Amino acid sequence: MGRPLFYEILEKPATSGIIGICCAIWFYIQKKNIGYSHVGLSYETAVEGHHWRIITSAFSHISVIHLVFNMSALWSLGAVEQLGHIGLGVPYYLHYTLVLVILSGVLVLGMYHLLIQKFKLEYFRRVTAVGYSCVVFGWMTILSVRQPSSKLDLFGFLSLPISFAPFESLIFTSIIVPQASFLGHLSGIIVGYAIAWGLIHGMNNFWAISMLGWVVLVFIFSLKKSNTYNFDFLEIESVTDPSLPSVRFLSSGNGRTLQMNALPTGDVEIV
Repeated sequence: MGRPLFYEILEKPATSGIIGICCAIWFYIQKKNIGYSHVGLSYETAVEGHHWRIITSAFSHISVIHLVFNMSALWSLGAVEQLGHIGLGVPYYLHYTLVLVILSGVLVLGMYHLLIQKFKLEYFRRVTAVGYSCVVFGWMTILSVRQPSSKLDLFGFLSLPISFAPFESLIFTSIIVPQASFLGHLSGIIVGYAIAWGLIHGMNNFWAISMLGWVVLVFIFSLKKSNTYNFDFLEIESVTDPSLPSVRFLSSGNGRTLQMNALPTGDVEIV
């Protein structure tokens, strides 16, 4: 008989919390009838200043199957939280989850930029990526280097050797899921190897909190500047260089309006 779920949740608190957040966002999106074009990440929306989509795209999913598949894989990869004895553990998991979310999003935008500007592939200008797979593939890659004897369990019946799982999963999803984002998954693998091999290192509570603070600031300012959410207490005025905003806080007014004015998007890719 397997262990009660309650005890497993206690052993994977960060993973359980992230799964809870993704599920709550899924239910909110369904309830409010919000489309992927409102929360997904594309090159076109990024150029227009919708930098907040790097965050919203990672935690949003376009279907319940998409959500279940990603969360099932993430639950198995939550074993990272239990490996403090080899330098992983809960703090490591939280610190580098933040790194994976941000850097994989930035990297996929960089790939889109290269394909559009260098190879003139305009298709990638409006492709919209949605999903947590970039982080899932990142942790899959880190475990394949740090704990190659581990297994990746999916849905309780499919088990893959973790040492081969990143590229097996990359090929598998690309074949059976036509909308799977090859570049999104590849970006997670690349960042994962950079972390596992020590090319990205030194994250601690100070740097993680500092990074999170900058993420929150960029998130709020990009929401405001792109006219997606109206923060009445915050006013951004153009100065000599229109790309540099000046900010002042206003004491009056507390009304807020939510505007989901998505730019026209093309195909969706799930990550």
